[in-house]
Amino acid sequence: MNRKYRKTVIAGNWKMNQLASTVKPFMEELKAAMPKTRACDMVLCTPAVMVPAMIKAGKDCKVAAGAQDVSKYEKGAYTGEVSAGQLADIGAKYCIVGHSERRQYHGEDDMLVNAKAKALLDKGIIPIICVGESLEQREMDLTMEYVAYQVKAALSGIDATSCAAASSPTSPSGPSAPARPPPPSRRRRSARASAPSSARSTAPVPPVLSASSTAAA
Repeated sequence: MNRKYRKTVIAGNWKMNQLASTVKPFMEELKAAMPKTRACDMVLCTPAVMVPAMIKAGKDCKVAAGAQDVSKYEKGAYTGEVSAGQLADIGAKYCIVGHSERRQYHGEDDMLVNAKAKALLDKGIIPIICVGESLEQREMDLTMEYVAYQVKAALSGIDATSCAAASSPTSPSGPSAPARPPPPSRRRRSARASAPSSARSTAPVPPVLSASSTAAA
């Protein structure tokens, strides 16, 4: 595949860290460390309440603002949820769906991830669809098969070229993880191979990101 047909995206996930008041000083430090020119899109996904601050602070260094989750519902009595329309209204350009922590701690499945991705696309927001195996599946050498299944389920009825995918295994990072986990490049190949054939032609294909976690400072 010729790289010129594939957009490169670098996305960061702040998880439940930072404050709206710390976004500006953080972005000032980031801007000072960034190259003057780059051939990629950069995204920082923050808690929804910080998206406006990220948009304002990220303009000078051309970093797009993204959210970390969305409701599949457009509106209604769903206390604590945030809709795709509400995210679009505050200016979010990207949004993570199906993150390993949402799957692991909140029981989110591939059907829900698919519904959330569709809700985002309907409002013009690019979904970053997370896929990845559990520790048990990795130990059983089922990583590639499971990732392929997740990709097909998440992209059901969706134009894959309108999304990004992220490799985000649910197994822990650190001393308790297997000594030799499958390389992220294998997950990316599996994700691309499982996308609809139209997304693997000479048309632009969805970028596939690798995920890693670090402890909050």
